[in-house]
Amino acid sequence: MEISDDLHCFVCGPENPRGLGASFHVNRENGTAACTLTIPRDFQGWRNVIHGGIIASLLDEAAIYACKAFGEHFVTAEFTVRYKHPVPAGEMVTIKAEVTERRRKLYRVRSHLECAGVVCAEAEAKIFSVPEESR
Repeated sequence: MEISDDLHCFVCGPENPRGLGASFHVNRENGTAACTLTIPRDFQGWRNVIHGGIIASLLDEAAIYACKAFGEHFVTAEFTVRYKHPVPAGEMVTIKAEVTERRRKLYRVRSHLECAGVVCAEAEAKIFSVPEESR
């Protein structure tokens, strides 16, 4: 399967009018990524609480962007998320990720989502670099 970007990712795609519109800043010096955004009610599960799948998607995307400090094309191989507190709809959140280990094509990344200074969810991911022939 060929992997290519058409700018329609529902988390970060600028061409997706129904997406989250997340814009991550990558720090190439320390292998981190961060994003601040307000998640609208359109992405809630329970009333005024953001759906857990949306939170997981943001944490996963942050992990991928942290890896972009070292290259361009990555996919998630394994992902574990821990939900600690509900994320209220319409509130500003910050998502951060950091590469904690690099071995050839395998990256280990930790990410978390904060709201009002409280960590609401955190995740650990194994990310693989996509070989050139798959792009």
